[in-house]
Amino acid sequence: MLRILLAFILAVQPVLAADLPDLGEVSRQYFSDQEEQALGRTIMRDVYTDPRYLDDPETETYLNQLGYRLVSVSSRNQRTFTFFVLDDPTINAFALPGGNIGVHTGLLLAAQSESELAGVIAHEISHVTQNHMARMVAAQSQSYWPTMAALALALLASRSNPNVASAAIASTQAYSIQNQLSYSRDYEREADRLGYELMTRAGFDPRAMSTFFERLQRASRFYDSSAPAYLRTHPLTSERIADMEARSESAPYRQVPDSLEFQLVRARLRAQENTPDDAVLAARSVLKEKRYSNETAARYGLVSALLRARRFREAEAEVQKLPEGKNSDPMILQLAAYTAFTAGNLPLALQRYQAASEANPGYRPLQYGYINALLTTGHNGDALARVDRQLALYPADRRLWRLAAQTHAQLGHRLLSHSAQAEADALSGNLVAAIEQINLGLKAGDGSFQDMSAAEARRREWQEAEKSQRKK
Repeated sequence: MLRILLAFILAVQPVLAADLPDLGEVSRQYFSDQEEQALGRTIMRDVYTDPRYLDDPETETYLNQLGYRLVSVSSRNQRTFTFFVLDDPTINAFALPGGNIGVHTGLLLAAQSESELAGVIAHEISHVTQNHMARMVAAQSQSYWPTMAALALALLASRSNPNVASAAIASTQAYSIQNQLSYSRDYEREADRLGYELMTRAGFDPRAMSTFFERLQRASRFYDSSAPAYLRTHPLTSERIADMEARSESAPYRQVPDSLEFQLVRARLRAQENTPDDAVLAARSVLKEKRYSNETAARYGLVSALLRARRFREAEAEVQKLPEGKNSDPMILQLAAYTAFTAGNLPLALQRYQAASEANPGYRPLQYGYINALLTTGHNGDALARVDRQLALYPADRRLWRLAAQTHAQLGHRLLSHSAQAEADALSGNLVAAIEQINLGLKAGDGSFQDMSAAEARRREWQEAEKSQRKK
């Protein structure tokens, strides 16, 4: 049912637009920043528990780095964005309330260059920065926002029962909204124009946006009712493509090479396709026949496939052929350390994690792996010191809080363990679970006066926030 919700939200985003309307307080009169953030947290809670959510730190980190490279050159970059991936072969991307932007694995694999991927993400970022959701609500009326929120939550709650979802749609304004998609062209053109500016300022190929959309449009001629998901939620016209081409033709030619991380992520995703043995055969075939644009990425994909097939000795042999040393890409260093860890060679894993973490202190997937390896080998004190340092830098990282919960649990710190898990639950949008965890921690009663006071203050904060959510 999440797919229905995503399609619905994308459908309502571009409704009832005007050409470059006012972006000020009018658009927030009926849909405040606080309301949008609250709905965004509620939706993300269900995204994180959906089976298609790809909980892969390396892929998610790459997408966030790419997304923030684009956001950083926007004149409207004051808000926080979250970029995440769904394991779905369809070509799609979407913007949700609260600055949450999702990308399907199908899009990551279908993009023929990093600039093409950047063009699509820049388009979605522009939907957010231009407050398209708030402007749509303001155009409808004050009574529309509660209706939309209720529909969104009903769809999310009814994932296991399609009949309930259909009833929810039928009982709201969804059909009338979907019938107004002709109004979406203004919003889509605006997102095209601003997305083009973002990707150009960020140093990507300005021609990539029109190239990708034109290829999608050509592909759609071979579909009937099953057109690519992106075209169903982002109506594409020849006029829009012509506008994109006109902009790019006036820009100076720029050949932009793909980053190694873009190639590594795509190889990583391909290694997860089909059965493990088939993935290994496919990866070996690519290397043997030299059907690759980057040999390092192709070999990285082979190691990933071998690990998936639990062929650890072969994986280690292939790791030896990858670039090594402190100047190597952190994704490669993470894979090398993880290979040793999964093969049970814990001393080598710790050695690799330590060297790679020192060389790349800001690459969080390495820190996750290193902390987990420290916990596995009983180095709980070292794990606590490392997770505390990371949380001081990234206090909104739910994965770090989960690792903190595990670390405190192994050290016998019950209050701190439950408190850390509560922080992870809250950051995942689940305030009810956060309150339950903090209650368990307070009942344990093994914390200091300062720890108990901090936990009680957090509980009051989350209780107020949860009560406010229930009132909407």
